[in-house]
Amino acid sequence: MQPAALDAAILEKLISAAVAAPSMHNTQPWRYRLNPDTVALEVRAAPERGLRYADPMGRGLSVSAGAAVFNLRVAVAHFGWEPVVRLLPHRSQPDLLATVGLGASPRDGAGTHDDPRPGPYDAPHVAPGSYDGPHPGPQRGLYDGLYDAIWRRHSSRAPFSGRRLPTRVLCELTEAARANGATLRLAAPGETSRLLRLTAEAERRTCGDPRRRAESRDWVRDTGPYGIPPAALGPRDATGRLPMRDYLGQGPDGRRDGHPPAAVFESRPAIAVLSTAQDRRTDWLRAGQALEHVLLLATSYGVRASLLHQALEWSDLRWSLSDAHRTPGHVQMLIRLGYGPMGPATPRGEAAGALDGGGPAT
Repeated sequence: MQPAALDAAILEKLISAAVAAPSMHNTQPWRYRLNPDTVALEVRAAPERGLRYADPMGRGLSVSAGAAVFNLRVAVAHFGWEPVVRLLPHRSQPDLLATVGLGASPRDGAGTHDDPRPGPYDAPHVAPGSYDGPHPGPQRGLYDGLYDAIWRRHSSRAPFSGRRLPTRVLCELTEAARANGATLRLAAPGETSRLLRLTAEAERRTCGDPRRRAESRDWVRDTGPYGIPPAALGPRDATGRLPMRDYLGQGPDGRRDGHPPAAVFESRPAIAVLSTAQDRRTDWLRAGQALEHVLLLATSYGVRASLLHQALEWSDLRWSLSDAHRTPGHVQMLIRLGYGPMGPATPRGEAAGALDGGGPAT
């Protein structure tokens, strides 16, 4: 398959795929630009849509941007190119989180490079460890079936059934994380209880923090391209076992207006732990790519997912997430997996609004 010409229509599809990625509170904290000289798509942070209190270090923003990078990789491959990723390519531009180049496909005679370390032919401004190279290298099937899943992936905050995930699916999800430089493991029952207790403690703290509570409520919106519609919030667990995020909290009068009725959730939730060996900005971006790969692959198998991020928003609780496990690493996300209803779609900004100056000839 010869790569398509990058015209305005394909550029719009690439950006639309990127903005379909998940983000904390659906803030979509990113912007894109096509560099006309290198024909690479730049993924930049939009700090004005960051979360000052829930994500003061920008870790969650970087994970979200990493998820957008993975969607770009999938879309670029879908249209016949080989995605070439560089993370944090310019130290003088800290808002430039990644670039995704349009390399020639191996089937068109170009070689591949699957070593994530920079080689001697790389540009001198590329920071050590930031060159991820063409993806997927010799594993051409890495993106198979994932482009369609981009448009069907939605967080499901509803109760799941008690049906267990097949071992084969879990193994494929684990491999998807590993292919992106992260580790995914399913927590054992005892560890699951501990992780849920830490998540519940984070919920308790957030609900008692006026600034974080106000920040969360501000991103629950009936209209507009950003934030979470009330219909997508999902119920609370009537048993209290599963601490789903309470976006609205109690009102000044102590009432919980706007919340859907409580429901009984699964008694044995499947919680997958996504972690990285280190905890640098490049690791956050890789974690986001691993997360989105896992979510898209799960979607392709009919597996639903929701993210339990609350404990990651408190530094001491995030540290505690790893305490009881002998494998070293830094937890980047807790993913609840299972079978149940598809989550409702949340709004997205238009591709044209997310794309800064520059672009192909029309």
